[in-house]
Amino acid sequence: MNSKPHMKWSIADLHCDVLCKMQLNPQVDFSHPSLDVTRERLLEGHVNLQTFAIYISQVLGTPRFEHVIRQVELFRQHMISPSVGLKPLLWKEDLEERKDTSVGHLEGNEIKQHQGSPWALLSLEGVEALEGNPFYAELCYALGIRLIGLTWNYANWAADGIMEQRGGGLTRKGHELVKRCNELGLLLDVSHLSVQGFWEVLEEAAQPPIASHSNAFAVCPHPRNLRDEQIRALIARNGRIGLTFVTMFLKEQGTVTAEDLLPHIEHICSLGGERHLMFGSDFDGIEHHVQGLEHPGKYPGFAELLLKHYPEELVKGWLGGHALEYLQTNLPSKMSS
Repeated sequence: MNSKPHMKWSIADLHCDVLCKMQLNPQVDFSHPSLDVTRERLLEGHVNLQTFAIYISQVLGTPRFEHVIRQVELFRQHMISPSVGLKPLLWKEDLEERKDTSVGHLEGNEIKQHQGSPWALLSLEGVEALEGNPFYAELCYALGIRLIGLTWNYANWAADGIMEQRGGGLTRKGHELVKRCNELGLLLDVSHLSVQGFWEVLEEAAQPPIASHSNAFAVCPHPRNLRDEQIRALIARNGRIGLTFVTMFLKEQGTVTAEDLLPHIEHICSLGGERHLMFGSDFDGIEHHVQGLEHPGKYPGFAELLLKHYPEELVKGWLGGHALEYLQTNLPSKMSS
């Protein structure tokens, strides 16, 4: 094994659905046993960055911008309140300014952090709740959202999702929204987007898009996974691909274990993506958990598994370095806002 005994690991996870669970159940706080992701488990797993997605459940009825605001309020009350102490990540300067603290910084492909509180980044999963108004992207930006995925699985006013049978791309307002995101510095996430929408976003995005939680279609042919040409295109744009722990995206049938991520890693690396991989667990959006990856506290064991197969430099990049490098390059600058 390439690892040092008892080495601590720092992790970046680009997707979880804690906020949706909190919105649906007011009794759930950030330490509730029903959650996969809690502050305690983030610290246990040495998670240095957790992205919290704002996903508006269909249970709430017609999505409204007030639903987005409510999840932002939950984020502020439960994740970045002084009593919890996660640190909001808004600007590329945030990563630079904290180099000399115990909380963490990027050095090469390694995130130097073994103490302190993780970063918390806000994303929006599907723009249904923007109510057909591209101007609401400005309000998202003002509220601290820094990543936007245009769709969930189905069609909305901006684009078609990957499960929409007609497979359309962006609408006129969807193109307007992408343009506005470019102007603001909002980064674009292509997970869940239709194939045509993927290519249109890739062409129009000013900054490299990411796929925050998608796997390789060639390994597991689920529609939500990325085809080889999509993977190559993200690599060519210097975007990022966050492998996810949704069991049906990893393996078609049978028990799914942490080892089942390895064929996806191998395949994306074979396409030239070894410097573009990261992880987007989809914790709290998962119905069935991967054995060995049931919650963020399991990340150190996963790191040890990876080190049995791959060099330490690559593993550090996949666990967090590549995600932090991307954000340090592509987040908006505080000076230009």
